[in-house]
Amino acid sequence: MSSLKETLRQKIEEHRPRTTRLLKEHSDVKLGEVTIGQAIGGARGVRCLVTDTSYLDPMEGIRFRGKTIPETFAALPKEPGRDYPSVESFWYFILTGEIPTLEQAQEVEADFKKRAKVPEYVWDVLRALPEDSHPMAMFSSAIVAMQRESVFAKAYNEGLGKMDFWDPTYEDATNLLAKLPTIGAFIYRLKFKGGKIIDPDPNLDFGGNFAHMMGIDAPYDDVARMYFILHSDHESGNVSAHTIHLVASALSDPYYALSAGINGLAGPLHGLANENVLRWTQGFIEGLGGKEPTEDVIREALWDTLNSGQVIPGYGHAVLRKTDPRYMSQREFCLKNLPDYPLFKVISMIYQVAPGVLKEHGKAANPWPNVDAQSGVIQWYYGVTEYSFYTVLFGIGRAIGTLANITWDRALGYPIERPKSLTTAMLEEAAGIK
Repeated sequence: MSSLKETLRQKIEEHRPRTTRLLKEHSDVKLGEVTIGQAIGGARGVRCLVTDTSYLDPMEGIRFRGKTIPETFAALPKEPGRDYPSVESFWYFILTGEIPTLEQAQEVEADFKKRAKVPEYVWDVLRALPEDSHPMAMFSSAIVAMQRESVFAKAYNEGLGKMDFWDPTYEDATNLLAKLPTIGAFIYRLKFKGGKIIDPDPNLDFGGNFAHMMGIDAPYDDVARMYFILHSDHESGNVSAHTIHLVASALSDPYYALSAGINGLAGPLHGLANENVLRWTQGFIEGLGGKEPTEDVIREALWDTLNSGQVIPGYGHAVLRKTDPRYMSQREFCLKNLPDYPLFKVISMIYQVAPGVLKEHGKAANPWPNVDAQSGVIQWYYGVTEYSFYTVLFGIGRAIGTLANITWDRALGYPIERPKSLTTAMLEEAAGIK
């Protein structure tokens, strides 16, 4: 058994009594009241999910296992010459809450490589899809096609005990995650590069191998490491994470659950937002008519945008009330690696001007940029100019946190999710307006 899995087993045994005690002794403790607005408004802000892998604080941003993004990047081990830690080291950390040594991270890397080969039938499935299929439909199809490989489904059908559900779930999660870079890069090369597939390099880590299979030179390997970690987890309330938790709660295996979450991520209000922001920014630049993007020029253009009834995409967040730390991490990368890139210079100036404009406008609860305001420019700079592929990148990252999450869901025996619904008439009666 690998040191990661043994550490995870120990963590599970230590954690289970905490969940048992809460249910047995404190299950009637109230966490808040649900309002009519929350019932109609998508259950926003209702505290009814448990996620230990990450927490989204309105004023701090995302914390992974209690650590901020800068703390996470600083703590995790890096290979010599790399600016960002490996996905493998982050997988160890998000599963266990412990910072791995470089040796432990390399052990996970070796384990991933053993699991990374994608079944040939997956390539047949992808090649059989219509040429105009969306990359996210292809990505979801590839994942669910591999359901026949599920270790959990087989073990469950053989009568596995409930307290051991986490073990084959961990195996499925690790098998799936190890294959996602190859699948993602294959979709990109098949759809956008004339089908000229680049085989994996067994000497490279998760991020490095992805960059290699995409056909993009360094430092795109560090872009991949940074991007996948930043997008890995966002507690469980967002559509993709919640969908994966929900589907897995029915004891559907991780292949079914992840495919379902990828479908949710494909929505314009969720994962497609990065694509929409970049399209808008490029149109915004065209609207400047060649003017130098000075502060005054950008301010006037932003006001024109708002006064025309449009929004400034990439600004605002359902929870955050400050600049998204994921935005700042990517901004720091841009300032180091592409400070003079014209597209980045415009995005940077918008960042300096837009919050003030939005505050003055007065209709934005949060005038600060979110992760999507910065994501696309980096991909565009390194030659990934196909908007529709961006959410596949998001999906590879999001799989890390969500697969860790459902492994823990199984370890702690969380039940099937089944909230109660009310009719509109019941809400009117509660409001005294029936």
